[in-house]
Amino acid sequence: MENDKLIVGLDIGTTKICAIIGRKNEFGKLEVLGMGKSVSDGVERGIVTNIEKTIHAIEKAVQDCSDMADVDIAEVIVGIAGQHIQSKIMHGSIMRQPTEDEITIEDVQRLSADMHNIVVPPGNSIIHVMPQDYTVDYEGGIKDPVGMAGTRLEADFHIITAQTTAIHNINKCVKRANLISSQLILEPLASSLAVLSDDEKEAGVCLVDIGGGTTDIAIFYENIIRHTAVIPLGGNIITSDIKEGCMLMQNQAELLKTRFGKAIAKEANTNEIVSIPGLRGRPPKEISVYNLASIIEARLEEIIEIVQNEIMQSGYYKKLAGGIVLTGGGSQMQYISQLFEYKTGLDTRIGYPNEHLGKSVIEEIKSPMYATSVGLVLAGFKSLDNREDEYNRRKANSGHKPKIMQKREMISNSFFTSISNKIKNIISADIGDDDNYNYNN
Repeated sequence: MENDKLIVGLDIGTTKICAIIGRKNEFGKLEVLGMGKSVSDGVERGIVTNIEKTIHAIEKAVQDCSDMADVDIAEVIVGIAGQHIQSKIMHGSIMRQPTEDEITIEDVQRLSADMHNIVVPPGNSIIHVMPQDYTVDYEGGIKDPVGMAGTRLEADFHIITAQTTAIHNINKCVKRANLISSQLILEPLASSLAVLSDDEKEAGVCLVDIGGGTTDIAIFYENIIRHTAVIPLGGNIITSDIKEGCMLMQNQAELLKTRFGKAIAKEANTNEIVSIPGLRGRPPKEISVYNLASIIEARLEEIIEIVQNEIMQSGYYKKLAGGIVLTGGGSQMQYISQLFEYKTGLDTRIGYPNEHLGKSVIEEIKSPMYATSVGLVLAGFKSLDNREDEYNRRKANSGHKPKIMQKREMISNSFFTSISNKIKNIISADIGDDDNYNYNN
């Protein structure tokens, strides 16, 4: 039963490592049973830079999550991000036997499996192979070819690769924390499961997940992932700018950003001053909220410009009826959605992982900061591609037998039934003749 299934998501981020365990309730919503988090000192911009520190942080987060849920955790779904992530569109095809009647689910899955064997640049590994549109016997624009007749099946695939060493380091940290990594999922894809609706994905939408070290982008159109990118700039670079611009300690700059920061300088009161405790023997430092907002706005404009370029390069700018959905810890900045709207010309909203959540005593989990963590758990219950869920449902309803095999069995049964009936008729005819002969005698 899916209600009894427990899934654990492990988000290894730049600022925090978060573990969430959940299950589906009777209404199909995610019920979060436990959460644990720890400071991420061993990760920079999504890449593990210190194995030991990362292991300790994972152990603490998972242990806290386990204690809250009162469940032993052994297996996790892990998120991956970082500027080493690359994506591109590649074409694949297979030939089918002319005697086969129709394209089956197995044919589609075989085509996808073949794409995992393509050659990628040295030092990289494939983490996701996601079909776009299919082509059957040179007829393109097909989203679901199952059931169609054809001998040549082709498709364009969105191939996502990651640095092999980055993958190995994540897996090493998870393994040494006495855990098993069941899946490795690109974090913006996980976040999309938590904050985007199917209608938005159908209409066209760009997800922008602003984390501590990176800003992740995922573009959807017609319910299909079309483009992904990872920008090596996030909330931490804004904190660094404040630290240098105002000559503060790192923790002071972070606190100043989260409590008094604004994305648009014009919205700040020019007369508002924040007093920061000085170092030993020195007077407090006074910071203008307007100057603080000016520093934040300058860096955000740079991030938005890169996001805009990614959207333009994808070719889907004019197809994003759903606009932009901001999520992640950086999306909580005051007036950030207005700045994105002004700079990109696209409708923008903040994405909260509330739609898929059931009742939970952990109110904190509803923050955009935990969208990726929630999405990783949802990924354990749902495929990243809605069509894959549909294929699995069809296979379950058909008793896990391929359609073509079922047809062959029907033909075979019909053939033997026909032969059997003919034999019976011959035998009965012979018996009838014998009976008449004996009767006449």
